[in-house]
Amino acid sequence: QVQLVESGGGLVQAGGSLRLSCAASGRTFTQYTMGWFRQAPGKEREFVASIVRFSDITYYADSVKGRFTISRDNAKNTVYLQMNSLKAEDTAVYYCAASMKVAGTHSLSNYNDWGQGTQVTVSS
Repeated sequence: QVQLVESGGGLVQAGGSLRLSCAASGRTFTQYTMGWFRQAPGKEREFVASIVRFSDITYYADSVKGRFTISRDNAKNTVYLQMNSLKAEDTAVYYCAASMKVAGTHSLSNYNDWGQGTQVTVSS
């Protein structure tokens, strides 16, 4: 089991940027595939981005491709989500999650450990 704590959310104007962080503690960070998901009010939680364990392979939802970047710093046990060119529709609670999978990293069911979430609000 790994404990996850997100930070970096806030209020930003459309077109602006934010960087979310997710600090992990517990078991060896490098063995986890890390994902970012989001949930807007009244909507289901959806995949945003993932970075596969023991690699630099990344995946993105079509809605954020070219605007968001996921990265990890294994020395700091931290995964990041750099969000640029933010839009009002990016407003949501953002969650990081950890998985032992290397495939199907877009699927919520493949993640066992979740953070508490951080609110991102984009004003238009």
